[in-house]
Amino acid sequence: MGEAAAEFQPIENYGVIGDMSSIALVCATGSIDFFCYPRFDSPSVFAALLDPAQGGFFCIQADLKNSHTKQLYLPDTNVLLTRFLSEDGIAEIADFMPVFKHNQSSRIVRRLHVIQGQITFRLECHPRFDYARTRHTARQTKHCVVFQPEGDQPALTLQATVPLEHTDGHVKQSFTLKAGETATFVLGPDSPEAHAPLDAALLETWFQDTLHYWRSWIAQSNYTGRWREMVNRSALLLKLLTDREYGSIVAAPTFALPEEIGGERNWDYRYTWLRDSSFTLYAMMRLGFVEEAAQFQRWIHDRLNYDSPLGPLQVLYRIDGSQETPETVLDNLRGYMDSKPVRVGNAAYDQLQLDIYGELMDAIYLANKYGDASSHDDWENEKRVLRWLADNWNREDDGIWEVRGGRKHFLHSRLMCWVAFDRAVRLGSKRSFAGPFGWMEEARDAISDDIHNNFWDEERKAFVQYKGGKDLDASVLLMPMMRFISPSDPRWLSTLDAIERELTVDTLVYRYRNQGQIDGIPGGEGSFTACSFWFIEALARSHQTTKARLLFEKMLGYANHLGLYSEEIGLNGTHLGNFPQALTHLALISAATYLDRALSGDSKGPWS
Repeated sequence: MGEAAAEFQPIENYGVIGDMSSIALVCATGSIDFFCYPRFDSPSVFAALLDPAQGGFFCIQADLKNSHTKQLYLPDTNVLLTRFLSEDGIAEIADFMPVFKHNQSSRIVRRLHVIQGQITFRLECHPRFDYARTRHTARQTKHCVVFQPEGDQPALTLQATVPLEHTDGHVKQSFTLKAGETATFVLGPDSPEAHAPLDAALLETWFQDTLHYWRSWIAQSNYTGRWREMVNRSALLLKLLTDREYGSIVAAPTFALPEEIGGERNWDYRYTWLRDSSFTLYAMMRLGFVEEAAQFQRWIHDRLNYDSPLGPLQVLYRIDGSQETPETVLDNLRGYMDSKPVRVGNAAYDQLQLDIYGELMDAIYLANKYGDASSHDDWENEKRVLRWLADNWNREDDGIWEVRGGRKHFLHSRLMCWVAFDRAVRLGSKRSFAGPFGWMEEARDAISDDIHNNFWDEERKAFVQYKGGKDLDASVLLMPMMRFISPSDPRWLSTLDAIERELTVDTLVYRYRNQGQIDGIPGGEGSFTACSFWFIEALARSHQTTKARLLFEKMLGYANHLGLYSEEIGLNGTHLGNFPQALTHLALISAATYLDRALSGDSKGPWS
């Protein structure tokens, strides 16, 4: 195989491009090492990220001595520039996926331009369909190479403005460009257009339209405070992760990236979690993106009409709202840094996680407060869901962290059940919806008493992870953000101190200490990046703004060169887990916006 995929690249060495149907990961070396086609949750075509030899990749590399590369996004866009820099020459690749007005199949466009010198390039395109499990053939036509997999996988074509050569099912060749010259490559569906010459004017239109789309979209943001560039980059990523057809959001575009090198915590995040989606709605509304909020509300509306086996709602769904995401293991892929198993699908879809009802009702409440009111039918459906929750909130469940070590009475689940009823009562009052509300208030108050009586550990002076336990859990950091407890309450302040003392190293916060294998999976993991931003916001809400700002600036230093974060970060600063993760960037937006207001003396605004 080619040099581009000879070794594993660090997770943080990648940028992402996408069109809100799929996403590709582009390494700083110039290699696309991950791409699922035609949708986020479709089988992979490139997965060298997980197996450099067998996974498949699409690389363009400059043959320059003593060269190095730099990556950046064109300002306010998701168009990625990879630059090859050397005394002998300078070249750059502009990678993007056109955002078509209609739901056309995804295309990857790679525009290579030489700025200085005469440079020879090596091009290799090695597709490996169906998670590298399906054989394919390659055939040359006058204007493209067609990669045709066996079975029902869709074919892909590679078009270019330079002659292409193929052998043994892949393209591998060299070509030379001099200063001022450009070569363009388009990987996309097999269609009549793919068998015609590439039209320079059309390519330029795609490029300019893509720039315009992203710049016009981010211009709608109402955020003008500190750290605007990082907030905007997070928002642009969240938009990339939002499916343009359904309005749902994937937790991350990747699968099986490990939370510990060599470990077993390797999950598939290419699905829509109600929790992450609800937080996304909150972030989008906070930044002024009304259309995305409305689109997600429509997706939620459809979920309310279909019960799952464990209750009215389930933890996660496919992008289109279908319910089953069965989990399987890919034995044919090596796994990132030899971390196995390589899982696709996610068995958490049939877990019981009671917190999702709180996150859902919080999102609905905010959407009603700052947008259009729910319909009568939606409100009746929401009451139906809450009736079920009133009878089931006191059950043991699998919790926010989706443990596989047995159900317990988890604090975070209990907290979010309280949120569900609290927001419903507020919503009914604000919008004058039909009651009665007494049963909601009774459930809300009973949960509040339960938390204070059964989850507060007087000896530890902290709220604990689950009823009867002694361990701490960083999800408790959401308690003041959810308005359950005052950020200056002595119980809360001592809990915050305990979190810092036991779960925090510098500014990195761990979800929990896996004592007694609470999650049922052997081994450890890195710090959880979203929890670090939750901790910072909790400090700011507790009027420790100077400390919060220092830790926030430190956390910004853990972002990769493009401002992106994976799910977890190791103590040595390496990125771990699926990348880039929506929940982390949501937490960054929330922390940045609150901290900015607090530093400006305005922490009492409508989004406080």
